[in-house]
Amino acid sequence: MNPTVELITKMADDALIIGHRHSEWTGLGPILEEDIAMASMAQDKIGHALALYTLLQEHFAGPDPDTMAFSRKPADFRCCHLVEHPNGDYDFTLMRHFLFDHAEWLRYQMLRQSSFAPMAHFANRISGELKYHILHANTLLQRLARGSEESHARLQAALNDAFPLAMGIFEPGPYEQELAGTGVFAGEEILKNRWFLEVEHRLLSWGFQVPALSDAPAGWGGRKGYHTEFLQPLLDEMAAVIRSQPEASW
Repeated sequence: MNPTVELITKMADDALIIGHRHSEWTGLGPILEEDIAMASMAQDKIGHALALYTLLQEHFAGPDPDTMAFSRKPADFRCCHLVEHPNGDYDFTLMRHFLFDHAEWLRYQMLRQSSFAPMAHFANRISGELKYHILHANTLLQRLARGSEESHARLQAALNDAFPLAMGIFEPGPYEQELAGTGVFAGEEILKNRWFLEVEHRLLSWGFQVPALSDAPAGWGGRKGYHTEFLQPLLDEMAAVIRSQPEASW
């Protein structure tokens, strides 16, 4: 696989899957404002996935975006395990949102200087949307962290659960040296270290105990096509309509 294709594919798959997870809160958010905010961010994420799949089609002769989104087997996806997990209660959703979106924001900040011009252009174009996403996560998490003993304890438990999963965001791919050497992307290790400094500072200031930074546990491999049991049912749900009418024009 082309190194840039591998990078874009995992970014697009992350955005597609977490976008659909966010969309599952539509009509179910704990308050109306959160219902609207999560639905809005879900649209953004799925839109980002569409744009990235389109880059693959236009610049690397990849399949059309619908094929990428709805016709691949789980083993063909390169999303991290964090985005696959069910939403659970809102504490887990919020903590995953915070951890993932800070990583995504920093990744795109790095990609604004990418030597692959279409990616640099896209990273600059969506900067405002991503800034809103982390602002939402930071504001709500800070409020709830300082809300009550129960809200703080529940968020700490969610952090303990989500943080190890977040390590899978930074699972190194097979082309780290090539991507860095050609100036496309500086690498997952650099991203992970920048991310940890950012989230640790914020979490400590809100009174949380931050787990230690580590590598993705052995046996993981979302970036290599090894996924949780949660991905297949989600893909089945996502593709139910298009599979029922495969010849339709969408």
